[in-house]
Amino acid sequence: MTTSNKLITADELLKMGDIGRCELIYGELVMMSPAGAEHGMVVARFNRYLSEFVEERKLGFAFGAETGFKLSSDPDTVRGPDASYVRRQRVKGKLTKKFFDGAPDLAVEVMSPDDTKREVADTKNAWLAHGATSVWIADPDTQTVVVHHSGEKPAVFSRGEKLTDERVLPGFTLEVDRIFKWP
Repeated sequence: MTTSNKLITADELLKMGDIGRCELIYGELVMMSPAGAEHGMVVARFNRYLSEFVEERKLGFAFGAETGFKLSSDPDTVRGPDASYVRRQRVKGKLTKKFFDGAPDLAVEVMSPDDTKREVADTKNAWLAHGATSVWIADPDTQTVVVHHSGEKPAVFSRGEKLTDERVLPGFTLEVDRIFKWP
């Protein structure tokens, strides 16, 4: 990851167009390298299963990887989870071309080989501090999904178990094996 020295705003970032994978952390542009194949497969599966569940039940909106969520202003923070969900009640009118204002109800992050424990904890804490109900951290190395809620002990789901999160997606179940298995 590399950062720039000049503080920029969310609107300036949006006007830059496709500059590659990045996030805006308290006004600093943080560039990220492209994800690897395993990471991409896991992300695609989360997006598929979340989208199907949310759309079939008309619960709201599931968003794909790198959708920008504006978490704070002055200086601006815009982060992009690997998958996310926002309840229908939180969307006023139609979706805009701008970054979504606020955190998603659910942010899913898939760990990359170069992620440090500190970076993952910082990302999870940022989502929760800015209003996410749940943060799921998927680790392809351990083949686990850890579900986090503010002020609670995390729940760990492993292969052979079913991922659930009644707080954010009542009735949703997903076999962890379906996330990590090779075709």
